[in-house]
Amino acid sequence: MVSVSAVAAIAAPSAPVAIRPSVKLPAWLEVAKPRLIPLLLATTVGGMALTAAWPLDPLRLLCTLVGGSMASAAAGVLNCLWEQELDGRMQRTSRRALPSGRLAQRQAFGLAVALTIGSVLVLVLGVNALAASLALLGLCSYVLLYTALLKPRTTQNIVIGGMAGAIPPLVGAAAATGHLGWSSWWLFSLVMVWTPAHFWALALLLHEDYRSVGIPMLPVVKGLTVTAQAIGRYSWATVALSLGGVVALPSGGWLYGLLVLPFNARLLQLSASLAEDPGDPRRARSLFRWSIFYLFGICLLLVLARTPLASAVHPAAMLAAALHLAPAAAA
Repeated sequence: MVSVSAVAAIAAPSAPVAIRPSVKLPAWLEVAKPRLIPLLLATTVGGMALTAAWPLDPLRLLCTLVGGSMASAAAGVLNCLWEQELDGRMQRTSRRALPSGRLAQRQAFGLAVALTIGSVLVLVLGVNALAASLALLGLCSYVLLYTALLKPRTTQNIVIGGMAGAIPPLVGAAAATGHLGWSSWWLFSLVMVWTPAHFWALALLLHEDYRSVGIPMLPVVKGLTVTAQAIGRYSWATVALSLGGVVALPSGGWLYGLLVLPFNARLLQLSASLAEDPGDPRRARSLFRWSIFYLFGICLLLVLARTPLASAVHPAAMLAAALHLAPAAAA
């Protein structure tokens, strides 16, 4: 399980670009990239909520989240190890624990091994083998497919490599039921389609940093305008696919479908605003931040839709009540 945070403004190539407010973490914790974990856990829970087994036994839920967190942390450490030399050449990342020497390679590798083994043990013993296998697949796809193979070679790195960040919903569904239903693949697909717009908004803010070390991110190779247009297309695809939650949910789909509309409207508004001025860092930053909130929101709506109240109230009854109250309100 793997795949992020809040961006400052684009700076000149000679000045560091801040991704988030500077908070000094212990070196061993920094390399685990803990800020990425909550969103991955949210999509894991979203995958659970899409199954008939929701809500889960508390112990199984806890083991899934702990094991998933450990797998994500292990992937973060291995990513830092692989990109240590690259991070040392980028101003934004040169002060990270490994390139700055605050953490030794041997220590980081030992941490990654311990986290990987711990994740597998927790998931196998506390959940099931399928959930453990999927978490391990997410780890490997992030480190080997995205970081090592795709990122340095193609502008489509995040389109394909986004698979790593889309695996947590599958882990959640596997933890809940022991198999993967079509609804878990719907959320997997949604995260896959959401990822490019989310990441390219960040890449617009950091394109000069990527350019300086030869990483072929889309705005570096194709320019800001093409990137903003691509973000717009993926935003529309995300919105269209998000509506599938209405039928993917075992119950409460009507509530999800109603509440997801403002989330989608805001996503399209921000992507359209960015297309008008792709070079404006404020617009890219706003879209990047909203994209994180958007995915958290989707997962929250999936959980809310499975509450007893949402399942008990039929949409036809809600519509009838609204029609009954409308004349009285007008009078």
